[in-house]
Amino acid sequence: MALRQEQSASSELSLLQAIEMVAKEKGIERARLIKTVEEAILKAAQSVFGATRELEARFNDATGQVDLFQYMTVVDDPSDEDREIALEDAQKLGLEAELGEELGFQIFWHPSDAKKAAEQDREYGDLLRVKQARQAFGRIAAQTAKQVLMQRVRDEERDLIFNEFKDRKSELIKGVVRRFEKGNNIIVDLGRTEGILPYREQTPRETYRPGDRIVAFVKDIDREARGPQIILSRTDPKLVEKLFEAEVPEIYEGIVRVVTCAREPGARSKIAVASRDADVDPVGACVGMKGARVQAVVQELRGEKIDIVPYDRDPARFVCAAIQPAEVNKVIVDEADGRMELVVPDEKLSLAIGRKGQNVRLAHQLTGWKLDIIPESKFRQMEEEAVRTLQQVSGVTENIARSMYRLGFRTLEELAEASEQELAAIPGLGGAELATRIRGEAEAIMETNRQERIREASTRTEPLTERERMLFVRGVGERTVQLLEEAGYRRVEDLRNEEEDKLAIKTGLGLRKARAIKLGVDVFLTSESKVIEDARQKSATHEVGAQ
Repeated sequence: MALRQEQSASSELSLLQAIEMVAKEKGIERARLIKTVEEAILKAAQSVFGATRELEARFNDATGQVDLFQYMTVVDDPSDEDREIALEDAQKLGLEAELGEELGFQIFWHPSDAKKAAEQDREYGDLLRVKQARQAFGRIAAQTAKQVLMQRVRDEERDLIFNEFKDRKSELIKGVVRRFEKGNNIIVDLGRTEGILPYREQTPRETYRPGDRIVAFVKDIDREARGPQIILSRTDPKLVEKLFEAEVPEIYEGIVRVVTCAREPGARSKIAVASRDADVDPVGACVGMKGARVQAVVQELRGEKIDIVPYDRDPARFVCAAIQPAEVNKVIVDEADGRMELVVPDEKLSLAIGRKGQNVRLAHQLTGWKLDIIPESKFRQMEEEAVRTLQQVSGVTENIARSMYRLGFRTLEELAEASEQELAAIPGLGGAELATRIRGEAEAIMETNRQERIREASTRTEPLTERERMLFVRGVGERTVQLLEEAGYRRVEDLRNEEEDKLAIKTGLGLRKARAIKLGVDVFLTSESKVIEDARQKSATHEVGAQ
């Protein structure tokens, strides 16, 4: 029965009938409803007769009404007319009272008690001063009781709904589209209650009409929400997981598990699955006979493409599976930065990246690794450039340089930052002494190159980019600049104002490197940047004079 109908009906019924009907239809305890009405009548009485009076509201099962009482203490000389009555006045009313005794007077307010109210007025006169207030209180009390009763019904219904659905959070739920709200939110009929599918949780290109059936993921249950409490989603990645759980018995039984899921709603999803039973193929179980299981999920998602990949504890193997359908020829892992370089055939580059970068983006979400896709031709070019750069250090032959490259040393900066143990482990490099010399020479070459760039910058007329200014800081190379930019440091001035420990944590460079960068930044901003600007201004003045 609708709330509007209940309110109309309850106004025609007696209070007792209304309470009984609501308790039965809504499943709310009768005692809680009665207590609510008593509290409402008491509050209304205090607002009419005064908050200083000692009043009590008590539901009468025999009459089906709320009896209102006022209590007064018998004294010789009343100082508080609202709470005290003189012994003489009590005796005049025929009451056997003693000093200090508390007397209770019933205040009649319901229309059916009009006769009793008139008799009370004659007997008590102005003693309780209720005659003038009774008419107003009768209207207020009846209205307040009805309003509070209906509010209690709403509150109880919300509690019942919350208790019923709180354990269904993160589950699938079926419903029927009922109507659309402002902001394109969809109200879904879930049976006993309604849920809301916010516009932000709706899949692009999916459209619905009233009466359409819908399957959604229960994202949250908001007990304090003004509207529907159950928040639904069609975009959450867990919707895909739950759909597979519903279609694949092995997932429901725990033999196969969905390890992680990445999704661009309405376009494409990738899920990684693993099996606890060596005899069960997790991918095959999810695909099903002739693809029946995965097609059922695709159909529910309105044609969204789904890639199912096997999970592997080896990050490189997992990433190679996640980037499918592209082939990967080589993987270079940078564990410190959480990054992988994937070398793919030139003709497979667009396939690996995907439309607008979708494939590599989903692979990154699925694995948690930063992924750089490099075509094979460019990789060979990068290798040759790196080998030539490393060979600038005396004693580093082409073979040693290629060994360095295979071990992850690509730049002079990485040589300068490597430990003696790391360098000594390079094949062909003769011990710790040579390793120390190579590291020192790499630092010297970096500084020479930096000074050369500064001299070249001082002769240029166009402004320097922020990235160029970063590279003018001592000890900062391309790799460090990339890490700084990813951590949000895009200007040299950003580094000057940052604390060393925060810089080390946010970039992952370590405290030693962070201190060196801070020192280099101070030197650059206090002297070297001024040298560059002065030289450029002199050059510009000289050109103007020559003209």
